[in-house]
Amino acid sequence: MNAPQPSLLNARRIGPTLLPNRSRVLMRPFRPSSDDISRRIVARVMALPEEEVADSLRGVLGAFADRHVQVEETFRTRYEQLKIHLEPGATPSAERQLLLGAYFTNEYSIESAALFNPSIVPHPDQSGLAEGSLRFILSLRATGEGHISSITFRTGVLNRDQRISLVPDVPFVMEPERVSTVAYAKALFTHRLEESGVQNEFCRRVLDKLHEDFTLKELHQVLLASGLTETSDATAVWAARGILMLAESNFEVLFPATSLLSQRILFPAAPSQSNGIEDARFVQFHNDDGTSVYYATYTAYDGKSIQPQLLETSDFLRFRFRSLSGPAVQNKGMALFPRRINGRYAMLSRQDDENILLMFSDSLLYWQSPKVLLSPDQPWEFVKLGNCGSPIETPAGWVVLSHGVGAMRKYCLGAFLLDLNDPSIVIGRLREPLLRPNESEREGYVPNVVYTCGAILHGEQLIIPYAMSDSATSFAVVPLAELLAAMQ
Repeated sequence: MNAPQPSLLNARRIGPTLLPNRSRVLMRPFRPSSDDISRRIVARVMALPEEEVADSLRGVLGAFADRHVQVEETFRTRYEQLKIHLEPGATPSAERQLLLGAYFTNEYSIESAALFNPSIVPHPDQSGLAEGSLRFILSLRATGEGHISSITFRTGVLNRDQRISLVPDVPFVMEPERVSTVAYAKALFTHRLEESGVQNEFCRRVLDKLHEDFTLKELHQVLLASGLTETSDATAVWAARGILMLAESNFEVLFPATSLLSQRILFPAAPSQSNGIEDARFVQFHNDDGTSVYYATYTAYDGKSIQPQLLETSDFLRFRFRSLSGPAVQNKGMALFPRRINGRYAMLSRQDDENILLMFSDSLLYWQSPKVLLSPDQPWEFVKLGNCGSPIETPAGWVVLSHGVGAMRKYCLGAFLLDLNDPSIVIGRLREPLLRPNESEREGYVPNVVYTCGAILHGEQLIIPYAMSDSATSFAVVPLAELLAAMQ
């Protein structure tokens, strides 16, 4: 019997290419390295004559007012946060307050290092399009100073001929407001604490004082009333930190309805993600009742450890950050199937930094018992194998894009096919890469890499946004029929 021949299929690059735009900057809090330095800065500004304060403030506003929206509001907010460093009884003028706020604010270029690892989903609004066209939302990992990653968005339209028109981004970018009225269910919160190993007498005392539904503000009040200090019993201090970590990692944010999608930036806003929100894999999830919602699995990085987490939205205005739990919530690359299968949620993952695993759960937030689905098989994937986003449903089965790592840590894209009703059954698999870095894509922050966090099916064509060497992003296309035929 003849051995199967390697596929010769290659995705066709169609562009356009998205490059990092260093002019897209956020106003972020500037925090000196110590409180003593902060107090000295405040004292220097307080010693300025009032006329010099006015001149300095005019200079700051003149240099930055056309680069941001609500500059003065941002300075006022920062003043409220830093006024604890004022001498007792000090009453700075309104202008001096703004100037103090400016000294504790800085610009952060969200894309100064890279714009990469895209995923793509249908836009909630498909109105006003020509026949055969699709409006989409592209999410991207934007990386700036300190290698801090955030989520940014672009919109565009695919026409019937697979030509991509991207809506130009806008110069003004913004972070959302945190929704302060979000309530936590005490029963679920307690369960999540127990799963994370945070349970002792101090935890029980705190939880006993909370209502069945409580807010972060109420939790802070209970912790403050506990009299806990850094010199208190070490187990109580540890438990308090665990309680706050869980609460502050589960929150909601809201953008103004008047904002454009490319203005919206999801910048790290919780301790678990303080050093990055990485590699969001967005998927339009279809509920059993016919409604849909968008989920994204992402990697939260706090500078020391990584943790897979979940993001949820229905309109890309309001986003809900949620913690995942269970023994299988580890490593990177969790990717949710776009609907339940036989009544259960299904997820791909990479538990061991080598293989692709599959798991099922009755709960969207709790995962355990993963089983190996695919292992490295071809030379271009001998080092590592992982998914490249959520599976895509087709009549032939679930199409999953994969990434393989070979010699010299070269990343290529592959694909495999799973049974629709039982995705633990692998029907087909590409023996050769679908996309590999060409000469123009090899150079970047991490050389020799092509990578994606999710593709989309448009008609009979698979559209693949992909990152080039962790630096920039482009697009490729492959006919679905050719992809399926090439799988063995």
